[in-house]
Amino acid sequence: VIIFFPLFFHFLLTPFFSLQFSLFFPGSLAGFRLHYFRQNTTFFFLPAKLCELKILRARMEGTGLRNVSSHCSISEMDDFDLSKLLDKPRINIERQRSFDERSLSELSIGLSRGLDNYENAYSPGRSGLDTPASSARNSFEPHPMVAEAWDALRRSMVHFRGHPVGTIAAVDHAAEEVLNYDQVFVRDFVPSALAFLMNGEPDIVKNFLLKTLQLQGWEKRVDRFKLGEGVMPASFKVLHDPVRKTDTIMADFGESAIGRVAPVDSGFWWIILLRAYTKSTGDVSLAETPECQRGMRLILSLCLSEGFDTFPTLLCADGCSVIDRRMGIYGYPIEIQALFFMALRCALTMLKHDTEGGEFVERIVKRLHALSYHMRSYFWLDFQQLNDIYRYKTEEYSHTAVNKFNVIPDSIPDWVFEFVPKRGGYFIGNVSPARMDFRWFALGNCIAILSSLATPEQASAIMDLIEARWDELVAEMPLKISYPALENHDWRLITGCDPKNTRWSYHNGGTWPVLLWLLTAACIKTGRPQIARRAIDLAESRLSKDSWPEYYDGTVGRYIGKQARKYQTWSIAGYLVAKMLLEDPSHLGMIALEEDKQMKPVIKRSASWTC
Repeated sequence: VIIFFPLFFHFLLTPFFSLQFSLFFPGSLAGFRLHYFRQNTTFFFLPAKLCELKILRARMEGTGLRNVSSHCSISEMDDFDLSKLLDKPRINIERQRSFDERSLSELSIGLSRGLDNYENAYSPGRSGLDTPASSARNSFEPHPMVAEAWDALRRSMVHFRGHPVGTIAAVDHAAEEVLNYDQVFVRDFVPSALAFLMNGEPDIVKNFLLKTLQLQGWEKRVDRFKLGEGVMPASFKVLHDPVRKTDTIMADFGESAIGRVAPVDSGFWWIILLRAYTKSTGDVSLAETPECQRGMRLILSLCLSEGFDTFPTLLCADGCSVIDRRMGIYGYPIEIQALFFMALRCALTMLKHDTEGGEFVERIVKRLHALSYHMRSYFWLDFQQLNDIYRYKTEEYSHTAVNKFNVIPDSIPDWVFEFVPKRGGYFIGNVSPARMDFRWFALGNCIAILSSLATPEQASAIMDLIEARWDELVAEMPLKISYPALENHDWRLITGCDPKNTRWSYHNGGTWPVLLWLLTAACIKTGRPQIARRAIDLAESRLSKDSWPEYYDGTVGRYIGKQARKYQTWSIAGYLVAKMLLEDPSHLGMIALEEDKQMKPVIKRSASWTC
């Protein structure tokens, strides 16, 4: 009685009561907290991480800080029926994961369960005042780099007739040549756009979407050849005339690019960004305008047109994506296929089911089923599949052939056998007749996770691979854009002796900080936030000191790239997006899609080897 009654009254009179204790097991320490909330006479059992955020919110309300509402945000979990959101309390101690990490991963998994959570909820941007910082694990003090990054990002903003329309590629005043780094690139602006959306500043994103949509309607020619009507620009530049006080725009559709290749990925990123804007703001009116509907249909008509293809994947030229130089990715590169898959799924949620849109919806559904089966079956590589390919028979004919691409086992490079762990896997770089590119490409694999091109099992295996091969793929700075580097004869033959893509530099095994946001999003979606936190800690140790370089060189990413621009905008924006995603996993809804169960095929392992 003496102990119970004071405790009971204290419990009723205070909003929160917490009890913290630790359990000791042989060889490990597992600490966790049990929190009880009194709200509307109902008592809830909550993980520690949610309680810390609720306490933070109460403190903010007590001090008068502005609290911006955010559907599905962590700080407003009390607005939902928590008894439905959370399962019954249970104690699970998993390998190498603290309870704080587990609680965050459970939250991210909860946010990603079912299309109702991802597809029916939007994630409005939030101000910095009510967003806890994840950089300090047990406090909510923002990292000093965050304010510096926002200042640098705002300095990169481009205005057209008084309205912000994008961010330039880099603001490096020390560079001798500007080249095209003073232009707004479609793919480069994506992390900037996500940062602004997450911060509650959607206007610049809307202006960008409308301006690039207007540029899509321009007539596009390279020499005497006219490009397809749906091609989106790779970049555009705003020209200011101080005398006449006028602004004009100059767009590049590939006619000025290295190799004169049209950007296949620009249209896909535009559709993905349109959906992100819609999910973030809750405003469907922009996507439903006749202009946006037509823009999506034009992009899709380029990809869904019938031809001589026997595969559902897109045939592409070298240099048509973020790897915009000759790197041997011609054919069916994983990055384009993953973006294609994600753009199709995003368009499916935004296209109207009218006469014109309905026809595209039907074609998209058919293509998605074929594409998902093809990619999951033939692009996927793990230990068992590698062993099967190693024992393939060749020169198989008829419909019973298992080695359908006639891949010669002797063509498997030696490094693959050491790179593929027993637990883990990834989507290889390219698959075409008698050719498999076994290289790892980070962007394609991360997009495969976010778009649910990868099954949950495959997504988990990709993360297992990253953990197992951390020293090769991350090392001292996240993240290798490709692995391994082309060297010696392969470099001369495949890159054409490209002086910028030398071994372990630029696209050829270089390290790109912008990929941090994609890695973080993939980590949260798969319930591995501790991997993202570890990568962000590495980035915070150097990015600001090194003046936000475009890329790093070397096998471990130790050296600033020999031709890297400083204050590269998407390096800055990628860091901000990664931080905000880790702070508030509900933002994941604008850039991730839940798995469509109808597209999940039964994948059988190859049996093309003889006893």
